[in-house]
Amino acid sequence: MTLPAPPVAAPRGTRLRRAWQAASPYAYIAPFLTLFAAFGLFPLLYTAFVSLYRVELQTPGDMQWRGLGNYTALFTDDFFWISLRNTFTIGVISTVPQLIMALGLAHLLNYRLRGRTFFRTAMLLPYATSVAAATLVFAQLFGRDFGLVNYVLGLVGSGPVDWQTGTVASQIAVSTIVIWRWTGYNALIYLAGMQSIPTELYEAAEMDGASRWRQFLHVTLPGLRPTIVFTTIVSTIGATQLFGEPLLFEGSVSGGISHQYQTLGLYLYEQGWGFFHLGRAAAVAWVMFLLILVLVGVNALMVRRRARKEATR
Repeated sequence: MTLPAPPVAAPRGTRLRRAWQAASPYAYIAPFLTLFAAFGLFPLLYTAFVSLYRVELQTPGDMQWRGLGNYTALFTDDFFWISLRNTFTIGVISTVPQLIMALGLAHLLNYRLRGRTFFRTAMLLPYATSVAAATLVFAQLFGRDFGLVNYVLGLVGSGPVDWQTGTVASQIAVSTIVIWRWTGYNALIYLAGMQSIPTELYEAAEMDGASRWRQFLHVTLPGLRPTIVFTTIVSTIGATQLFGEPLLFEGSVSGGISHQYQTLGLYLYEQGWGFFHLGRAAAVAWVMFLLILVLVGVNALMVRRRARKEATR
């Protein structure tokens, strides 16, 4: 009876090659993970740590334990709820028209038009413009006494509107700046999604007698559903973090005389660098982070339910 031969050890070079093949994916993503840990994960965790203490900007080394006291103070502050409501209303009246207009512009640019390259490039000009420059220009346009918007309203018989004092008027003005800056950006994203839809679907729909409107409803929109979900989520995150436009519209961190357009971003800045309460500002940052998670989760849940309903048809 012959015994089985003992296993032969792999050469050293082969073992090193296998070890490198197993570790190389982690080595390739190590720079990203290092930067993310240093500039993403660590600030996030440290902000959560600071939010549990009383920390003042003048004495950052003097930390007093408060537990959930900063969060309790937020939820009992009327201005926090005002800023939360303003963030929601400005987000709605800026995101919904913005995405609808972007979808319409992308649909027009998807056809063969003269000068398509020029129009596509022009779409990115508002996005490439500095938020400070754009907001200052729009602040002049919405001026109460000499603004161009009120001049046009006067031509049609309407009285002047105080765009910086009225609650609804100021929120519409701030939303207009957001719409102007981001509509073209989202239109190009929709255009890229439209160009990835197979042309055979449009040809089949045209052979069946579908008009362009029917093709848009039954071919373009279903094909763009993942892109629409993406832009909705990104726009929701951007609306929650809105800061530059309301800050520069009047130059006040309070968001107007009666906080009529103060967003959560302005409220955070006011608490940290206006009142020097770094602990409470950190609590606001974490509330914003959790709010974004909830909004993104709701969007994902709605999309999943819609996909399940369509799958069961």
